Amino acid sequence: MAVGEFELIRRYFDRGFTSSSVSLGVGDDCALLRVPENRELAVSVDTLVAGVHFPENGDPQKIAHRALSVSLSDLAAMSADPHWFTLCITLPDADENWLAGFSKGLFEAATQYDCELVGGDTTRGPLSLSLQVMGSVPSDLALRRSGACVGDSLFVTGTVGDGAAALAAMLGKVKVSHEAYGYLMQRYYQPRPCFKEAQALRGIASSAIDVSDGLAQDLSHICVASQVGAIIDLPALPISSAVEACGTTSQQREWALHGGDDYQLCFTVPPENLVKLKKCIDRGLSVTHIGEIIAEQQLMGRTQGKLYPLKKSGYQHFG
Repeated sequence: MAVGEFELIRRYFDRGFTSSSVSLGVGDDCALLRVPENRELAVSVDTLVAGVHFPENGDPQKIAHRALSVSLSDLAAMSADPHWFTLCITLPDADENWLAGFSKGLFEAATQYDCELVGGDTTRGPLSLSLQVMGSVPSDLALRRSGACVGDSLFVTGTVGDGAAALAAMLGKVKVSHEAYGYLMQRYYQPRPCFKEAQALRGIASSAIDVSDGLAQDLSHICVASQVGAIIDLPALPISSAVEACGTTSQQREWALHGGDDYQLCFTVPPENLVKLKKCIDRGLSVTHIGEIIAEQQLMGRTQGKLYPLKKSGYQHFG
């Protein structure tokens, strides 16, 4: 006998709640939540569609972990702490083996990032996931796209290009070693939202964005919001050894600039805060200086002292 909608929710998504910030969670018409005092509520929503954002035949446990992680990355981009999320899931059928794996991955990620599922919806149709994530940030300390100024230095956390290289490896477009493939799959299915980095950057960074659609395109959003331009020093782009092993320098830069799915932070720092940033780096913050903000409102690449325009393209649904 097929499992019904409400039994499906009870079995796979109603785990109760432990946080004192949740008055009422899964099972009623609304969740009731307590926003911490002297903090602003941060809310974002993402929709992931099978065959577009994840392989249709992918491991459901990995799909769930990826879905929540990439959604939470938007909270990290604004230096918000994660608290709660809702899930709307559309399923072609109630496959209990699939649901068991998905539920396991979802709650593993929720536990890892200390956020609670507080509601959602289930419907029948082509497989898709919509997650609304909610968190809070100390008043007036949110990192925005609109704060970059001429003369600010440009940085990125971690490495870029891993997500695009992972997709190329999955599709058989590049050959990689077993070790590199394992690393790239982990970066694709378990990207880590940069919460610790963003928290360290409160009061230091002037603007920030997460790298979801490609470094060039996402940086261009900062430039538009701040009414500035930027120069990226291409040789400075931080590339992992796995990506270096599976593409030419030109391909590596293409993945890094335009591939997306990296979920690192791209951020700017004014000159007066560079000493503070250096102290964070000395304490273990992993960032790379990749350029600077300029007055002319365009995106430029720099190699061997020569400047040239960079295309701002990245992932777009209707591009």
